[in-house]
Amino acid sequence: MPHRNAPLTELGRLRLARCVVEDGWPLRRAAERFQVAVTTARRWAERYRLHGAAGMTDRSSRPRHSPRRTPTRTERRIIKVRLARRWGPARIAYLLRLNPATVHRVLTRYRLARLSHLDRATATPIRRYERATPGELIHVDIKKLGNIPDGGGHKIHGRAAGGRNSSAHRDPARPRTRHGRPNLGYGYLHNAIDDHSRLAYTEILPDETKETATAFWLRAQAYFTSCGITVQRVLTDNGSAYRSHLWRDTLTAAGITHKRTRPYRPQTNGKVERYNRTLLDEWAYAHPYRSETERRQALPQWLHTYNHHRGHTALNGAPPASRVPNLTGQNS
Repeated sequence: MPHRNAPLTELGRLRLARCVVEDGWPLRRAAERFQVAVTTARRWAERYRLHGAAGMTDRSSRPRHSPRRTPTRTERRIIKVRLARRWGPARIAYLLRLNPATVHRVLTRYRLARLSHLDRATATPIRRYERATPGELIHVDIKKLGNIPDGGGHKIHGRAAGGRNSSAHRDPARPRTRHGRPNLGYGYLHNAIDDHSRLAYTEILPDETKETATAFWLRAQAYFTSCGITVQRVLTDNGSAYRSHLWRDTLTAAGITHKRTRPYRPQTNGKVERYNRTLLDEWAYAHPYRSETERRQALPQWLHTYNHHRGHTALNGAPPASRVPNLTGQNS
């Protein structure tokens, strides 16, 4: 398509060329009539003589020869480093002694995926999937989170004062695991998220044993059932709690299929891993909490916001609740 200030469209070019070729107008007269340069009138007249009306269409401005283009061998080296080491244009340029802009143009020319779209283990584009209905697959995982001392930690008071608060409020039943670092204990975030809707359920529990994990799942299953979701499959990693007979028997009794990820492949359980990151960024570390109790009290409200109000990028900006039929009761 011609640009917005172009004096000639394809029809205008055809009219100009016919005036010159068929009606015998001088080039200067035709150029004045159509308000273009004489060289422009000559170009379209010559194309009309050679190709007829088909010659009036736009042509690519790409040159036939590019003697200063990056050599093919160099392009192959850039692509090899990109896929093997998963580096950005600047680091590749420093390694190969090239201009970063040159490397970026090569990567753009071959339409290589962004680094965030590549699998870290294989460097191949990530194949994203999504189950068709809620409950078809539930992702379950545990995230270990250090407790906050009373009065606040280093995020509020800095390292010196935060360290004193930690030392004053550490768990006396827990010895220091490292010299000079008090052991305040941990909270274990047990998370379950629906693959289709991204509806999430989270509890903070004191450990990650099989009894605790199984009891959490029973409550999570009851929550999904209350939302009208019938769980069919559960996907977990290979943690000891999920390899136990208690976990297996509990799922089997409910008619639920248990799937586990391949070892060292957390990407398979990527939806709950991404939820863990969102949980830390938007709740656990989002505010300078002054105690662990204050942070835990903020979790239910954040979880409600996540499920019912927060726009999810994978859902085109809609909240997870929008994908669960009649969760909010609007059709009852």
